[in-house]
Order: sequence, then C-alpha cells, then structure tokens
Amino acid sequence: MDFDALWLTMRLAVATTAILLVASLPLAWWITRSHSAGRALVQAIVALPLVLPPTVLGYYLLIAMGPLTAPGRLLIRIFGHPLSFTFTGLLIGSVLYSLPFAVQPLVAGFSSVDAGYIEASAGLGASPWKTFWNVVMPLTRASLWTSAVLAFTHTVGEFGVVLMIGGNIPGATRTLSIALYDQVQDFNYAAANRTALLLLVIALVALLVIYLLPSLRRMDGRQADIVR
Repeated sequence: MDFDALWLTMRLAVATTAILLVASLPLAWWITRSHSAGRALVQAIVALPLVLPPTVLGYYLLIAMGPLTAPGRLLIRIFGHPLSFTFTGLLIGSVLYSLPFAVQPLVAGFSSVDAGYIEASAGLGASPWKTFWNVVMPLTRASLWTSAVLAFTHTVGEFGVVLMIGGNIPGATRTLSIALYDQVQDFNYAAANRTALLLLVIALVALLVIYLLPSLRRMDGRQADIVR
C-alpha cells in the first residue's frame, strides 16, 4: 500500500469537502430561490463537470494556472510559484470537478422544503439568515450529509483532473487513483488489488451512509414518539 498516496488523497478529499460545503450552501440556496434569467446559466456551469471529460477540465485548468494567462500570472504573484503540479493546484481542480456533487443534493433538499415554513418564519419576524439556519437547515440535514459524502468520495476517486494538473509526483501530487494506475502499469497486481479494494470499500461505505441516513432518521423519530 502506498501510504503517502493514501495520506495525500485523504488530505485532498477533506480539504475539498470543507471548501465545497462552505461554497455550495449559498450557491445552492441562490439556485433554489432565484428566478433570474441567469439561473439556468449558473446551473449549466455548475453541472458542466458531470458531462465534460476530466482531461478537458484538467487541461484548461493547467493552462489557466500557468504563466501564459492573466489569472495564472496573478496566482504566481500571489503564491510565488505556478500552482500546476502542487497540492494547491490539485485542490483547486478538485473543488471545481466535484462542485456538482456538492451543489445538486443541496438544491434538491432546499427545493423540498415547504414554502409555508419559510413564510411562517418570515411572518414571525425572523431575518432571511435566521430562517435559513433555524428552519431550512434542520429540514435538509440529509441533503447536507449527502453533499459532503459525495464530494469526499468523488475526490478520492479522481484521476483525469489530478493527473493533468498534478502529474505523478510521489508525496506531492500522487493520489491513490494514480498510484493504482502506476501499479497496474508496473504489473504489480498484488499492490493494485490492495489499492483497488481500498477505493472500493471507501465508495461502498459512502453509499451505505447515504442510503442508511433516512432509515436512521425514521427510527429516531419513532423512538421519540414512544418516549412522548
């Protein structure tokens, strides 16, 4: 097992998930509540990584972070070096590539909230901010969990984007999916089996969490009713 690749993958997945949760909450809420003409365009941009080949996204990010573009030169001035083939570059690419997996569950959850609750909260004098945190968020906890789990798991399994942006630098940009590819290329099938099994277990556990959450919530509700 390539423990350096495992550690880097976990760091990347945790950081990506944290950033996506912070960014996706207001974005998903705006998509849910907005009626502007630009809503469809924003939704299309958010969903683009679902249909765009990962290598295409990785290529454009590689160019955008390089010295040949204005954004790339700005990033170089800020960080002191190009972001390509660095952990920071991988993080940027992972956030953009996993964005729809974080946003879309939240949009579905927010859309399912009965507008009557929001109107009642506003009628009682609560600000939009308090209504969101005290009314909407408790009703959409499952969507938040789903968003976090999907973002984390999708980042763990990334290949094309991280390979284009980060290459294959051991200890710096080499993730588990790239390590698996190298192990197969080297005919090291024993190590490849261990890496593939680990990725399979992570994906299976993530899906179990998503599908078991509704059952656990219903069980808690029944127990609360019995206590009352």
